[in-house]
Amino acid sequence: MTAEEKQAALVEFIDTHCHLDFPDYQGDLELVIRRAEQAGVREMISVGIDLDTSRKALELARRWPGVYATVGVHPHHVNEVGDGDYQALRELAEHPKVVAYGEIGLDYVKEYSPAAQQREHFAAQVELAGELKLPLIIHDREAHADTMAILRAAGELPAGGVMHCFSGDSVLAREVLDLGFYISIPGVVTFKSAATLGEAVGMIPLERLLLETDAPFLAPVPRRGKRNEPAYVAHIAAKVAELKGCSVEEVARHTTANARRLFRLPG
Repeated sequence: MTAEEKQAALVEFIDTHCHLDFPDYQGDLELVIRRAEQAGVREMISVGIDLDTSRKALELARRWPGVYATVGVHPHHVNEVGDGDYQALRELAEHPKVVAYGEIGLDYVKEYSPAAQQREHFAAQVELAGELKLPLIIHDREAHADTMAILRAAGELPAGGVMHCFSGDSVLAREVLDLGFYISIPGVVTFKSAATLGEAVGMIPLERLLLETDAPFLAPVPRRGKRNEPAYVAHIAAKVAELKGCSVEEVARHTTANARRLFRLPG
């Protein structure tokens, strides 16, 4: 355990976005979860990206007290949606350990699903999340105008939501905040190339920030290039504290309270 991770074990974090069902953890998931707990990560939200992974996320949440789940279909996979998938997701969402709807949104970088199809399914899932009274977890890559237009067109979103894995600038951050959403900061913030993101973090109020690893992707410095895992949220918190000119403890206190509020977690 690094010095940052030892320090973090004295405070309480929530990793608001990881993918614990992915094959990357097939051989040592129990150790991964134990390391997270030792690093001060009290809860982890394992995020579904299609029907199968949503089911697996819920299975993990049922097994581990500190793990919660989400359901939804990622823009990469909307072209695979079959008859009955959304009804099945609706039924999964009835479980009390399902705390959000997502990861949903638009991705115009890889465009594994056609853009028009992405927009259609995104709007439908935003509506479904509203019916389920679940907060939204939004994926937005090079599709900000359309993402925001669909969210605004949905009208009031009383359960709120979060812009996942934020990597934009201060202007983009302000638009997201004006929508009433939280902004989630990933390990990218620790990269030398992330000066623009760092400036955005500096202007986002602590009361609107969340932390996430997006594990197994985007491991922060000094773990960059390795498999990411929830324990490494400590490095993200340390960088956010540096950018905000405050203590890691303060970052932990605010982001943990924010996560509990948005996802209605106990504690």
